[in-house]
Amino acid sequence: MRFEVERDALAEAVAWVARALPSRPVVPVLSGLLLRAAAGGLTLSCFDYEVSARIELDAEVTEPGTALVPGRLLAEITRSLPSLAVEAVQGPDDLTLTCGEASFTLVTLPVGEYPRLPELPRLAGTVDGGAFATAIGQVVPAASRDDTLPVLTGVNMEFEADVITMVATDRYRLAIRELGWHPAHPGTKSTLLVPARTLADAARMMAPGVLVRIMTRAEEAEGPARAAEATIGFESGGRRLTTRLISTEYIKYSSQFPKEFGSRGDMPAVQFTEAVKRVALVAERGSSVRLSFGGGKVTIEAGTEGQARAREAVPAEFSGDQTAIAFSPHYLLDGLGAALTAATEADPKTDQDAKQAEGGGDQARIRLQFTSPTKPAVITGGARAADEPVPDFRYLVVPLRSLTSA
Repeated sequence: MRFEVERDALAEAVAWVARALPSRPVVPVLSGLLLRAAAGGLTLSCFDYEVSARIELDAEVTEPGTALVPGRLLAEITRSLPSLAVEAVQGPDDLTLTCGEASFTLVTLPVGEYPRLPELPRLAGTVDGGAFATAIGQVVPAASRDDTLPVLTGVNMEFEADVITMVATDRYRLAIRELGWHPAHPGTKSTLLVPARTLADAARMMAPGVLVRIMTRAEEAEGPARAAEATIGFESGGRRLTTRLISTEYIKYSSQFPKEFGSRGDMPAVQFTEAVKRVALVAERGSSVRLSFGGGKVTIEAGTEGQARAREAVPAEFSGDQTAIAFSPHYLLDGLGAALTAATEADPKTDQDAKQAEGGGDQARIRLQFTSPTKPAVITGGARAADEPVPDFRYLVVPLRSLTSA
């Protein structure tokens, strides 16, 4: 095998594929990254029986061939190379990369022992890459990172007709986002539980205006896909990522959202989010960010005993009897970030780059609804009338019980 490729293209491709490599491979061969050079260009891929990643890029191939090399080491090497063309030459037991005056020789792994990448013959449908990546970014932060409860480490994806509903929770907050798509089969209805980390990696390959092909190996049916071989894949722009589904039933989440709230606050989206970010800088781990409504404003407070305190006020339209509530800074900021995205999508006139420190021109709104300092609150992007439909994005978060002033 011999090929030549631009360093930047190679480094980006290797870095993306290497993210899917297992951190603790069961067998050494699974730590490898597979390079396949052919007349059509260069293909890089990896697979550990759970997740697979593949990318195609342009390369000048003079001798076709296949080589398996240590993936993470290859990523470190390509990232450090100068911005020149990279030439790769395969020897009997190694692969040599030359870039300018730099040269690296990697001992290859046995290709014959490497697993075959999964194929995804069934197209479920397509969706705009920009919209899909945004939706993923809104729900993934709410998924749990605790592997002892696998069901909570996934994003529940419900496909029904032309709508995808994505849900994630770690028991302390729950994010839900609805998204339009184009199903390949009319009347599609299925539920798939996708690992949140892999879904986040898939979002990295998506771009606005570029369609993402959603592929599945599970039979379309009501209820969760539980077969061990059930797989979902995403293809876009010469990249493909697949993952085995989590084979369990998701929690019943619909009843978690209160039907009514006793208090409601509507704030300018950018100004409120930026104020919370600033105040949260002084909140230590385990402490809260407190919101107090009154006098046409919301006062945001936080502090670390013996170190620092912060307070900032933002205009707010408020109605209700309960005027104060407190949240974990991390949970609150995750929700506000996602709600800000939803609010500015609904009102594109809002300029996020202009921080709107004085509130001028910030038309987009964030709505916070709650009943008491101990019951779950809901954050949405955009202030809606009572008769308007449920917003596409909702973020339910459990408040902290302490309302001690900062």
